[in-house]
Amino acid sequence: MIAVEDLRVANMSKSARGTAAQPGRNVRQKAGLNRSILDQGWHEIRRQLEYKMAWTGGLFVAVPPHYTSQTCPACLYKSSGNRKTQAAFLCMQCGYAENADVVGAINVLHRGLDQLKA
Repeated sequence: MIAVEDLRVANMSKSARGTAAQPGRNVRQKAGLNRSILDQGWHEIRRQLEYKMAWTGGLFVAVPPHYTSQTCPACLYKSSGNRKTQAAFLCMQCGYAENADVVGAINVLHRGLDQLKA
């Protein structure tokens, strides 16, 4: 089984230019982020994973990405305060500490398993 976040790559890589009436902010930084997202080929990676899992008889599960890196896998407490920095996760309720990417991966796995049970 492979579980991934159901990310909307097209929405994540939209332009930040805005309009003449409401110009965008940090347009240059957003353009760089968009290039990085598109260069990584996230959509193609997901497409290949789905294809290979179907071909080999495995399971592919896409879970909603909401709060995966802000929810504590130990006590399920959800707060933006749990993730003070990009890399560090520290639960404000139970004190669970881990790398934020590891926490996100644990939560994606748990949500994927929950979807299979349902």
